[in-house]
Amino acid sequence: MATGAKTGGRTKGTVNKTTSELREKFSLLLGNNFDKLQSDIDLLEPKDRIKTILELAKFVVPTLRAIELSTENENGINPVVINLGNGISPEEIRHIQAELEKKY
Repeated sequence: MATGAKTGGRTKGTVNKTTSELREKFSLLLGNNFDKLQSDIDLLEPKDRIKTILELAKFVVPTLRAIELSTENENGINPVVINLGNGISPEEIRHIQAELEKKY
C-alpha cells in the first residue's frame, strides 16, 4: 500500500455526520428553551449580560480569523497590523456597557 494515499472516508467539503447531528440537536435545545434562556440573561448584571451574549454569538455568527500584515518601515521597525474584521471594538463595548448601566 502506498503511503500518503487516502482511501475511503468523507470527500473534501462533506460535513461530518456526528457534527451535523450535534448542531441540529443543540439548535433544537436552544429553540425549545429560548424563553427561559432570555429570562435568565435578563437577570444578569449588564456587564455579564454582554459577556454572555458575546459568548453565545460565537455559536451563531461565524468567527472571523485574524489577518496579520507586516511591512518593513524606513527605520527597520516592522509594524504588525491585525485586522479583526468588522467586530465590536473595545470602545464600542465600553459605550454599550455605559448605556446599559445608565438604564439599570
